[in-house]
Amino acid sequence: MSFFELLAQTWPRLLHGLGITLESTLISLALAAILGLVFGMLSVSRATGARAVARVYVDIIRGTPIIVQAFFIYFGITSALNFRMDPMTAGIITLTLNAGAYLAEIFRGGIQAVDKGQMEAARSLGLPYGVAMRKVILPQAVRTMVPAIVNQFIITLKDSSILSVIGLTELTQVGSLIIADNLESFKVWLIVGIMYFIIIMILSTISKKIEKRLKVNA
Repeated sequence: MSFFELLAQTWPRLLHGLGITLESTLISLALAAILGLVFGMLSVSRATGARAVARVYVDIIRGTPIIVQAFFIYFGITSALNFRMDPMTAGIITLTLNAGAYLAEIFRGGIQAVDKGQMEAARSLGLPYGVAMRKVILPQAVRTMVPAIVNQFIITLKDSSILSVIGLTELTQVGSLIIADNLESFKVWLIVGIMYFIIIMILSTISKKIEKRLKVNA
């Protein structure tokens, strides 16, 4: 079977797998952005306990492989609590917790990069801490964080392929199933690799355009 015959024959299944990959990644990243913002704020809090909680979360997630996290959530927690969880839910939880830890560090770094005088000036004008953070600090911090956030999005998209080990039928898993049917491993993995490459190049291009626009508006 030629490359293009194989592509035409398997295209619907590959597109379905790509759809699952994008769906799980986008949902996870939306949730991870909220989680990262919360823990990023905790990590720069004046309260020692809040900083400790953020540190423990980030250290545990960054100190363990994502495949172990996926197994722990899909097999470990369900076994301990005696219930079933579908692979999509487990995959989204895994990606959310993993990306959330890295985004928390990005938010922390971005907030700390803003001159401390900005917060002092806002507080001296009578703004509460939360309002000063939301209206003065975060808008400036986000400008420096955008490239790192988009880079984390790309990493999470690639990490989603690991979720094939828990049975999520995302692009990599679909590729494995197609190979099991026709044994055309070289051509199938080439097609899967090209599909990942195209998506990641699109994200990289968007990242560069956003970064360029932010520099122009700075």
